[in-house]
Amino acid sequence: MLLLLAGTSEARALARELADRKIPAIATLAGATRMPERLALPTVVGGFGGAEGFERFLDEHAITAVLDATHPFATAISARTARIARARGLAHLLLLRPEWVPGPGDNWTTIAREEEAAEHIPPGATVFLATGRQNLSGFANLAGRRLICRRIDAPKAPFPWPNGEYLLGRGPFSLADEVALFRRLGIDWLVVRNAGGTSSRAKLDAARELGLPVAMIARPPAPEAETVETVEQALEWVRARQ
Repeated sequence: MLLLLAGTSEARALARELADRKIPAIATLAGATRMPERLALPTVVGGFGGAEGFERFLDEHAITAVLDATHPFATAISARTARIARARGLAHLLLLRPEWVPGPGDNWTTIAREEEAAEHIPPGATVFLATGRQNLSGFANLAGRRLICRRIDAPKAPFPWPNGEYLLGRGPFSLADEVALFRRLGIDWLVVRNAGGTSSRAKLDAARELGLPVAMIARPPAPEAETVETVEQALEWVRARQ
């Protein structure tokens, strides 16, 4: 049985391919989104309950291979998966899409963590935080700026600081959508994690078109593991083990 650690557009595509090919597989989602998009595979939603829970899950479902297609910033999950798979001698693959790189017309400032954004974004700026609600605590030092954070789920609590607000929306968004949104909101700065991929690239293209500066949070180091960059390469790895 193959375990697909999901949570990305690549994972959704892999789930469809695995289901179509009738490859025995089960998927898991961390449950960060209250109403995630359905996958084509049987899916367990929610965490494992730490390393012991993960190992118990592997045993209970007779997992023989693990394909990690989680978000590039899901560092704790990926590191734990790599460590346990290595200790067990379990077949393990990490699907890690390429990073975004700046091109002509881009104005990016690379930062290592959220807290560094305040060193570059001046007071009075309107800032679009395309980093997800789970990372908001890192922007507590952005007082004096107007903060807008887009999220999928309706919030259960108000924005943590008086200078900010939530904006609901579920992607993918087109370039035209993002340009119109940034203009309507009067965005001066965009803050993004370097997740890579095409499904959420439009906001960066919109920033380029509008001449907006971008604070790009660098991707954390990946765990030591066999790694591929595309769905097709991941499927080749799966087929080689059938």
